[in-house]
Amino acid sequence: MTTSKSSLGIWSQRLLAAILLGGQVFVHLLRGKIHRRNTLEQMAVVGPDSLFIALLTAIFVGAVFTIQVAREFINFGAGNVVGGVLALALTRELSPVLTAVILAGRVGSAFAAEIGTMNVTEQIDALLMLKTDPIDYLVIPRVLACCIMLPILTLLSLMTGLFGGLLIAINLYKLSDTVFLNSARNFLGMWDITSAMIKAAFFGGLIAVIGCSWGLTTSGGAKGVGQSTTTAVVTALLLIFVCNFFLSAVMFQGAGSGLEHGF
Repeated sequence: MTTSKSSLGIWSQRLLAAILLGGQVFVHLLRGKIHRRNTLEQMAVVGPDSLFIALLTAIFVGAVFTIQVAREFINFGAGNVVGGVLALALTRELSPVLTAVILAGRVGSAFAAEIGTMNVTEQIDALLMLKTDPIDYLVIPRVLACCIMLPILTLLSLMTGLFGGLLIAINLYKLSDTVFLNSARNFLGMWDITSAMIKAAFFGGLIAVIGCSWGLTTSGGAKGVGQSTTTAVVTALLLIFVCNFFLSAVMFQGAGSGLEHGF
């Protein structure tokens, strides 16, 4: 019981440190302190290197969702809205959240491990001795990379997920591709796409700040690096789901009009 309370206390302190780091990042960005070369390097790590797994996940998510939805809608004689329902689900929730989950596992853990190793081997102290701010040199490039690349990955995942759903709808349920695509186009509004990009950018910043903060607060050698990596991923996933609830509650208040447009 005491160990559990101690672990919760340490986690709370590190979460507070992450919140403070997020505030520091915001202030530094307002001052225009951006390390361009590091930012471009991190964008390559976050974007192209994560593209394959993000698209592979998206195509199967779109296919599975279509299998679950199409059979029920066809029974009710509403097969013409399957594409629109899939498009709304992917755009509003599945694409931004699942892409963020993939990035948290792949990139967030890498940030925590890399910066944590630098911290325990005193490389962070060496940067300070050279009068180089670790936030400018290490944190901000990673935050910018995630905030820029995650919306792009989300958009690509959306298109790939729709393609996966289209393949299932055509081949398994014999639905018309024209009806499927027209339904998706009629259901989606500009705000749906915009909200997905806003969510993705927010989740990107969240993943980067959590990973970097857990890395900067790492102690205890190799064991501490491993613990920080695991805890950073778990924390990022938890906060993604919690923040997604509040973002959705703010963005999609009131009665929806997607079905009205679709019909």
